[in-house]
Amino acid sequence: MNKKIVHDALILTAFTLALGLILGFVYEITKTPIEKANEEAKKEAYQMVFTDADSFTPQEYDKEEANKLVSEAGFSDTIDDIELAADKSGNPLGYVITVTAKDASQASITFSVGIKNDGTVNGYSITDIAETPGLGMKAEEEEFYSQFEGKNVSEFKVVKQAASAEHEIEAITGSTITSKAMANGCNAAIYYFQNALGGAGNE
Repeated sequence: MNKKIVHDALILTAFTLALGLILGFVYEITKTPIEKANEEAKKEAYQMVFTDADSFTPQEYDKEEANKLVSEAGFSDTIDDIELAADKSGNPLGYVITVTAKDASQASITFSVGIKNDGTVNGYSITDIAETPGLGMKAEEEEFYSQFEGKNVSEFKVVKQAASAEHEIEAITGSTITSKAMANGCNAAIYYFQNALGGAGNE
């Protein structure tokens, strides 16, 4: 009886080790393509919010201090990445600030916000979202995201009726929470731009 238990335990251990080796091998094979796909998705997001930019250069910043700054301003979002957008001659056009909104309906939403040197928001491009299909997922649709484009405002405000002011964003029907999460994320990016990146003084 004891021999059978030992035998079965050895088989189970060998099987577990073999499975671990296989999973590790598969991970190593897929890691590089996944990382490459993620980088490509980021670059596409940057280009979407800065169509006239020729290059994007990562900027060094203190992530902890950045998140503390926006948190103290009342935002639950995090600043995940900052890229300097430049034209073909290397002249800076503005910044792409990637944020993660923590206050969405289903899960966090990560997206990049393009802001010109004069403070004009070019718009946003989502890289990670898991909202309800037909509701919160409409944040990816032009009818909603176009409301953020070409706006030079200090903050966006979500309203349930048709927008009547430059800073107002008409909420997605049945998905006010997602709408506010997107607006808050853009507001956090604007706030960080104005208070940590020099604001319109970059021009």
